[in-house]
Amino acid sequence: MTVLYETRGPIALVTMNRPRYRNAQNSAMTYALDDAFTRAVDDPDVAVIVLAGAGDHFSAGHDIGTPERDADTAFPRRAVSWWDHTDRAGADRRFAREMEVYLGMCRRWREIPKPSIAMVQGACVAGGLMLAWVCDLIVAAEDAFFADPVLRMGIPGVEYFAHPWALGPRMAREALFTGDRFGARRAYEVGMVNRVVPREELEAQTFALAGRIAEMPPFGLALAKRAINLCEDQMGMRAGMDAAFGLHHLAHAHNAETSDDPLAGMDAAAMKKAAR
Repeated sequence: MTVLYETRGPIALVTMNRPRYRNAQNSAMTYALDDAFTRAVDDPDVAVIVLAGAGDHFSAGHDIGTPERDADTAFPRRAVSWWDHTDRAGADRRFAREMEVYLGMCRRWREIPKPSIAMVQGACVAGGLMLAWVCDLIVAAEDAFFADPVLRMGIPGVEYFAHPWALGPRMAREALFTGDRFGARRAYEVGMVNRVVPREELEAQTFALAGRIAEMPPFGLALAKRAINLCEDQMGMRAGMDAAFGLHHLAHAHNAETSDDPLAGMDAAAMKKAAR
C-alpha cells in the first residue's frame, strides 16, 4: 500500500509508504493520500490529521524516475473539472495532469476543515515541500532538510507555489535561485517550521501537539483554519499561485521546444547529484 492509515484516539496518522523511493509522489500515492484525508475528514472521532513519511525521509518530491511512475495512467479526477490527460499531447497533456494531481490536489487538501500537522524527517524536497506546506503546522526533526531545486530544470518552482508565503520573499528567492538545501533550524528561523525536535522525539512531540489541538472545539478549529486561509488568499496567495503555475508550464514548453525534454535533461539522478 502506498499510503497507510491508522487512528490513535482523536488523531489520524496518514503515512506515505514508498520508503524505497524516499516516498516519491506518483499519482497512485496522490489518490491514496486523498482517500486517507477524506476518511479522516468523514470520521467524527478524528480531530487532527498527522501526515508522515515511512523510513528515513518525509518525501523526495514528485516521482520522475521510479519503476512505478504512472504519469501515463488515467485516474478519476477529483480536484478540478478538466479532461483526462492521457489522450492529449504536448502542453495540453502536462497541464491537464498537473492541474489535477499537483496544484489541484494540494489546494483540495489545504481546504480540509480539520487541522493537519506534517511530521518531517530527512528529505522534504520539491513536491515534498508541497505536501508539507498544505498542512497547517510543521514539526521537523533536527535531521530534516528542505529544498526546491527545480530551477535547475529551468522551471521557476514547484506547481503549488507557496514559497513567498511559507518562506517570505527573500528566503524564497534564495531557496529558488540557488536550489540549495536548508536545514530544519533555518526553516524555523524564517517561520516555515513550527518546532524543531530531536529525531528520536519527533513522533512523541508531534502527537503531543496534535493532542493539545484536539482538545479545542472542532467547529472553532475549522472556522479558524478557514479564516487564516482566506487571509492568505487576500494577501495574494491563490492568484499568485495561478500566475506561477502558468510560468511553470511555460518553462516546460520552452524546454520541450529547445531540447525535446520538458525537464531539460534533469532526471532524478542528475537532480540528486546536483544537490548541495
